[in-house]
Amino acid sequence: MAQERPAKFKGNPITLIGPELKAGDQAPDFSLSKNLLESASLKDFAGKIKLISVVPSIDTGVCDAQTRRFNEEASKLGENVVVLTVSVDLPFAQSRWCAAAGVDRVVMLSDYKNHSFGETYGVLIKEFALDMRSIFVLDANDKITYVEVLPEMTEHPNYDAAIAAVKALL
Repeated sequence: MAQERPAKFKGNPITLIGPELKAGDQAPDFSLSKNLLESASLKDFAGKIKLISVVPSIDTGVCDAQTRRFNEEASKLGENVVVLTVSVDLPFAQSRWCAAAGVDRVVMLSDYKNHSFGETYGVLIKEFALDMRSIFVLDANDKITYVEVLPEMTEHPNYDAAIAAVKALL
């Protein structure tokens, strides 16, 4: 049986499924949809520092703000860094949102098919089949150097700490 741990949504209890990853852990591989036909895995970003920004749904205010902020930061971090935004939105919705928002520096990836990223990274919300707002920073060898899993789904992550964790690897 998968591990479960508590979190909150607007003060109400929810359940996260999967392991609690920590700094120092080797990042698990993943398979996420780039579109309906193509998928991406960790090896597609080999040798790069990775900031993985996980949002429940791109069409909500905090998720929108989080993705825009990391898109803006991505342009300042250089070619050795890739910013991945993961949600369970369909790839069509992700593409539509990016076009409307002018977001072009983050790589949008979808966990809609089987929620394997959410389960593997310990951020799948049992009650909603969405991924919990979280940040993972991985070094060029896929070792996790920074993790923030928000205790309350509606709160913003610590943007400055996540960016500092990436800059520490440059």
